[in-house]
Amino acid sequence: MLLTDATLYRLAHATMLALGSTDDEADVVAQHLVAANLKGHPSHGVGMLPFYVDSVQAGTLQPNEPAWLLNDSGAILQFDGERGYGQRVVREAVDAAIDRVADTGIVLLTVRNSHHMGRIGSYGEQVAAAGKVGLFFVNVTDFPQPLVAPFGGSAARFGTNPLCVAFPAGASEPAFVLDFATSMVAYGKTRVAYLAGQHFDEPVMLDAAGQPTADPAAMHEAPTGALRPIAAHKGGGLVAAIELLAGLLSGGGTLQPGNPRAGGIVNNLTAVIIDPAAVADTDWLRQEYDAMAAYIRSSPPPAGQPPLQLAGEPERRREAEARSRGIEMSDNEWAAIVAAARRAGVVNPEAL
Repeated sequence: MLLTDATLYRLAHATMLALGSTDDEADVVAQHLVAANLKGHPSHGVGMLPFYVDSVQAGTLQPNEPAWLLNDSGAILQFDGERGYGQRVVREAVDAAIDRVADTGIVLLTVRNSHHMGRIGSYGEQVAAAGKVGLFFVNVTDFPQPLVAPFGGSAARFGTNPLCVAFPAGASEPAFVLDFATSMVAYGKTRVAYLAGQHFDEPVMLDAAGQPTADPAAMHEAPTGALRPIAAHKGGGLVAAIELLAGLLSGGGTLQPGNPRAGGIVNNLTAVIIDPAAVADTDWLRQEYDAMAAYIRSSPPPAGQPPLQLAGEPERRREAEARSRGIEMSDNEWAAIVAAARRAGVVNPEAL
């Protein structure tokens, strides 16, 4: 089916309110979720509502928790999310880092104990829009079981541990926002494919026996398997590095089994925010960025293939298309979202 962003926003906003959020918090979370759908990342979109509803009811997600400041040491800012909505907690923490970096030139930002932070690229966009550079590393704890197998292993030991790098726009070139899970596919994308009855084009998972598979049932039917890391041993090293950077420097911990797993999602984040004006002339930076982007684009695609795209461009293109024709969603996922809204206490959610 095709749905408008306004329809998805109304349902998400109403669900957040029913779960106890203030109007402002409900607005932040709903906008974040809908933006993920618009940008072509339904894995982090409104389809997360059933999990959020279950998490609030289980006590692993706490509405109306801000970013609580733990440590203010000039160029170091550390926050605790107290299991609040990550979309609100991280936005507030990043705003604080953007304000601070004007004085310090660079900020080491950490957030621990946040509920699901959503699409990390949104925080890269937030930093780039402020004219800053950002590097973001995120791990996950508290989840019932790991999702991603280490390279050379068959049993999962990590979350999908996303990485984001953001660079502000040049004079003519839009911002560069690179955001990806260090697994071959995000876990949420397996949920979307499973509900739609689809398989992947390549074996991005391992089944319970450790054999490569393209069937998302491997992640959603017992006995479950594992996601595979990107880029063989290089991706296997990267997913482990992000586990350490995000889990240790934030103080939130890693996915090792000595830490409790309550069955929710807790994300920890370590980020470096840089004011480019502190290290170089900004006019030169913009000109050099535009020149390099143009040089990259000048590489001709193989015969019959579309022009290459820089990071952030696919999301802008998908958003324009989705606003024009609607947001595509499977019947099963829509039914799950409506049912979750009803469990949260929304009266007649279909009418929204």
